[in-house]
Amino acid sequence: MVMVRGSCYFCGAEVEFPDKIFSKDSCPKCKRDLHACVQCRFYEPEAANQCREPMADFVRDREKRNNCTYFEFAGRRQADSRAEDARQRLEELFKKK
Repeated sequence: MVMVRGSCYFCGAEVEFPDKIFSKDSCPKCKRDLHACVQCRFYEPEAANQCREPMADFVRDREKRNNCTYFEFAGRRQADSRAEDARQRLEELFKKK
């Protein structure tokens, strides 16, 4: 079984769930929604629709749970997200084909 591990975007608590994060799942510490745009690896405030997934539907409140089928848990804290996004973009830019 694959475990989903990471940190809550809001409080930084370590979270671990079997298989995947579902829309009903919340952080055991702060009780905030885990299946929310700000918790997703595609979340990008500067991108169109604030999402790097071009096929994703518009979501009004990025901090609340949603049913986006493209959701992938990022597992990073709020303070870490910008640095991680920049690092990921650099890796994608220079990866070998």
